[in-house]
Amino acid sequence: MDMTTQQTDTSDTPPPRTPPTTTPSPTTPPPPPPLSPEQKRAARGATRPGDRVFLGLSRGSGILLLVIMAAIAVFLTYRACLAISEDEANFLTAFEWNTSLVPPRFGIAVLAFGTVVSSVVAMVIAVPVAVAIALFITHYAPRRMSGPVAYVIDLLAAVPSIVYGLWGALVLVPHMDGLFGWLDDYLGWTGVFSWDRGAPRSMLTVGVLLAVMILPVITNVSREVFRQVPQTHEEAALALGATRWEVIRMSVLPFGRSGVISASMLGLGRALGETMAVATVLSPDFDIHASLLNPGGGTFAQNIASKFNEATEFGRDALIASGLVLFVITLLVNGAARLIIARRKEYSGANA
Repeated sequence: MDMTTQQTDTSDTPPPRTPPTTTPSPTTPPPPPPLSPEQKRAARGATRPGDRVFLGLSRGSGILLLVIMAAIAVFLTYRACLAISEDEANFLTAFEWNTSLVPPRFGIAVLAFGTVVSSVVAMVIAVPVAVAIALFITHYAPRRMSGPVAYVIDLLAAVPSIVYGLWGALVLVPHMDGLFGWLDDYLGWTGVFSWDRGAPRSMLTVGVLLAVMILPVITNVSREVFRQVPQTHEEAALALGATRWEVIRMSVLPFGRSGVISASMLGLGRALGETMAVATVLSPDFDIHASLLNPGGGTFAQNIASKFNEATEFGRDALIASGLVLFVITLLVNGAARLIIARRKEYSGANA
């Protein structure tokens, strides 16, 4: 009886309770209270002298740059107005350049067409090749190969323009006959690639030469942008079973899109303003040719370089007027690039 009662009492005794484990819930700290004007002045006074000096130098450099750009624009506009006021032809549409006539007649239609066409040809050739080289260096080539290739590309960016011009005149032009003949045989029906068997000193040759010149600039900038892609993005794509090309297409190219656009604009700026190389290769005339293979045409920089030394005071004002147009074109191109990059902020490195 006592044993049963003892067992019953034992079974009715509740088990000991253990205190529940509670995990602290994450709490966000309240935002700091706004600083009073006295605290703001004290914080500014606590800034190190070196920071204040650097801030002043940076701000002064930016203001100085704006002042220089404004001074250049004012100078070009003033000298251009002196020339255009005496021009008897339409400055924007005339197909001639005779500043020594009385009254003078000159226009920039041929120069604007040649500058834009040669730069577009250069960009069409250089940008895909430069992006491919940058991807090869950063994602495909072994380390022993990527270093020397990148070093050679850096050396190409340091070659002077006149050296490229001599190479184009002595090597590129004599070897363009085969390409021109092939384009004429298969694409001559378009009119853009028809060839009358003249010397290959044409806009296509200039575009190829400019593409070689701007290739190192675009490649170097694109390479550095692709190297900044977060490693976690690529590893996540690989973990999902993506191939190497799919990793590049989904992670690398979207991240570096704004950087590639900036690199392309840098290359385009050099192509628009290239002087000696174009003057060495091109056979200029003041006529617009539908075919890219026939010799002729001209660019702003080439026309200024070839005519400036022998020009009169008025002729130099006319050349400065054409330089003003090139200045405006460059500003418009850079502005368009900034708009494109601003619309692609989600692909910038800061937001990745």
